[in-house]
Amino acid sequence: MSTAWHPHEDLITHLTRTSALGPGEAARVVADVLAYFSEPVEEFVRRRHAELKTRGLVNDEIFPRIAAEILSRRVAAPELSLRQLRRIVYG
Repeated sequence: MSTAWHPHEDLITHLTRTSALGPGEAARVVADVLAYFSEPVEEFVRRRHAELKTRGLVNDEIFPRIAAEILSRRVAAPELSLRQLRRIVYG
């Protein structure tokens, strides 16, 4: 692995220590997982709707399923301004 700092270096180190992944492979896995879970909720809903439609499900089956999936899925946080961050901390 290069000597450049990685924002998830601790996770990459953990993966290389606890699996057969090398540092480069672990970094790619982390990047893939972060990309998957950084999908905004609107994109997730549209993507899942299209996927389930292609499997032959109808909207009456699709929308309750998506609603249940969203409850357990991490979705991208909205972009917050510095002012909004300060308000979260200081009220």
